[in-house]
Amino acid sequence: MTTGQTSQFDVNHWILRFLALLIDSIIIYVIAWFILVFAIAAVVFTGGLFFFGLYLLLFFFAGILEVLYFVIMEVYWGATLGKKVLGLEVQTETGGKVTLGKSFIRNISKIFWPFLLIDWLVGVLTPGKDQRQKYTDRIAGTTVVSLKQTLFAASPQPPPPPPPPPPS
Repeated sequence: MTTGQTSQFDVNHWILRFLALLIDSIIIYVIAWFILVFAIAAVVFTGGLFFFGLYLLLFFFAGILEVLYFVIMEVYWGATLGKKVLGLEVQTETGGKVTLGKSFIRNISKIFWPFLLIDWLVGVLTPGKDQRQKYTDRIAGTTVVSLKQTLFAASPQPPPPPPPPPPS
């Protein structure tokens, strides 16, 4: 388990984090879409006015679901489904389990994707003691660590050949 500080930027780490976010977001948006469709159907079939801009609520509702999903999964399981699949885990900077407050702080930017983009950009483009942290990770004192060999890592180098035998 990697819990030490890293000062070197690791592109593989950020690719894995992005893929995990993509997996988790697909899960959340499918759930949010189904809930919103049932809510719209209830409004329409009960005689309420159908507001064509109601689909915009999908993004707001999905943002709230996303924050709740990430906080609950990280506090109780250490990672979301996407992070688990890719071998990532959320920890405190000292390697401990993330608390509810720390998880909420690190995930609040997920409520609206432009906030998340800014959070990632500030984390990647500004110096910090741990280059695996987005900006809200720095505020919360958390980091995302890899628990296994990354998917994009180079294959291990074979050992060097043995030295030639000494002349007789």
